[in-house]
Amino acid sequence: MDSDKSIDFTNPDYSQVYKERGKRLENIRANPEILQQLKQYYKTRPADFIDDWGMTFDPRAAEIDLPTTMPFILFPKQRQFIDWLYERWRSREDGLVEKSRDMGVSWLCVGFSVWMFLFHGGTVSGFGSRKEEYVDKLGDPKSLFWKVRQFIELLPPEFRPNNWNTKADAPYMRVVNPENESAIVGEAGTNIGRGNRTSIYFLDEFAYMEQQQAIDAAVSQTSNVKIYVSTPNGAGDQFYAKRHSGKVDVFTFHWQDDPRKDQNWYDKQKGKLDPVVFAQEIDIDYNASTADSFIVGEAVSNAQMVGPADVEDHGAWVVGIDAAHEGNDESVIHMRKGRLNLPQITLAKVDGIALAERVEAECHNLESIGSTNKVAAIVIELDGPGVSCYDQLKSGHYGNRVIGVHTGARLSDGRNYNIRAKLWRDAKEYLDGHVSMPKDQKLKSQLSSLKYKYKDGCLLMQSKKEYKKEYNGSPDRADAFILTFADVRKVEVTNRPMPTRAQSYRPLRRHG
Repeated sequence: MDSDKSIDFTNPDYSQVYKERGKRLENIRANPEILQQLKQYYKTRPADFIDDWGMTFDPRAAEIDLPTTMPFILFPKQRQFIDWLYERWRSREDGLVEKSRDMGVSWLCVGFSVWMFLFHGGTVSGFGSRKEEYVDKLGDPKSLFWKVRQFIELLPPEFRPNNWNTKADAPYMRVVNPENESAIVGEAGTNIGRGNRTSIYFLDEFAYMEQQQAIDAAVSQTSNVKIYVSTPNGAGDQFYAKRHSGKVDVFTFHWQDDPRKDQNWYDKQKGKLDPVVFAQEIDIDYNASTADSFIVGEAVSNAQMVGPADVEDHGAWVVGIDAAHEGNDESVIHMRKGRLNLPQITLAKVDGIALAERVEAECHNLESIGSTNKVAAIVIELDGPGVSCYDQLKSGHYGNRVIGVHTGARLSDGRNYNIRAKLWRDAKEYLDGHVSMPKDQKLKSQLSSLKYKYKDGCLLMQSKKEYKKEYNGSPDRADAFILTFADVRKVEVTNRPMPTRAQSYRPLRRHG
């Protein structure tokens, strides 16, 4: 409906909005035929419906002497978001929403679901969150279904279902429209996606859910339209993977899109929040390390901004190999010479023999560049599927330079629990210097998300198994890099006869 909704969001005066809404209601009640025309109009214009009649709630408004319940006037980015949701639903496409904190996204999703509930019979909107209390807790404004009930209750009766009764029609975790059989349903924890089918499903704060991969698989069978909503929770999880996959349409709610926020607000948040929380929840920085990660994301970012020509590559090449376990794991080859690191080579579904052949080919190409490009050592982990590759390499041209490392072997240096911990410690110290790393987001996320603790007073790094359980993927790229810090001082650089196939060695296409 046509109206002047210009408002100062930093110091709102809603008197004019209430006056306009009152005039509209008077007109509708004096001319009942208008109501059906309006409902037909709103059926394809959810943003207009929310903007014209929606109400929202913010208890913090009392601090500045404003009403805690107020008209839901959309600022431009919020209106774009509602239009974006409508496009996702009509196109039957998934979407992902990355957001700074306190952008009103929960209320926007609620407003959209209520619009669908009112104007599209037979539809079902679903909400899932990691805890039941976040989905529905009677009397708690924090819960999504408190917002749903409040939104419906505060609509003019002309837009609520006939004979609407909150107690009967909006029980726990469910809101039903008795007129058109539409519904809004909720689920929590590992039960998400186990219920009935939905027209659209909102996954609230998805980056903070446990068992993200299992939940994602369950919801994929429940709805054709999944909306993943969250502030970042570090790199390496399913939310991060979806955000950077290029396969899901992304909507970004940055704090600068909110007219209520300015530089003073930003500086105040920066002063009172933990740096990691601030980076993730205000600046939408996926590469801010989690509070207990060992290598901070900033260190990796700084190294990735240094070009290969900006560092000295003294010394010889050390090649680290992480062999794939199974499934979607990668076999990774990392080549480091002093402060220089080449783009990684990542291979999918190769056996030990094929991986060894590729390693020999890459080493041959490095050494063919000139006499200063000797390969000092090839390091491969033996605590897993790397054994067959190791055996193959040991019998090849570079056999005398191949080192097998049991990273789980205990150390007695009083600082590191095992070899894996020492490698990660050395890698951390290395990244604090002036070095050049390949611009690889996946490598960065793995390096800056692996956690640590202390056991018997010694550093102990998160194991591959623990990491994979938490992030649904193995830290293959990070581990290939850290293997280049193995002790290679005893390696004797001698050559065996190069196999005849070496004449045809050519670098394959790199996927990293």
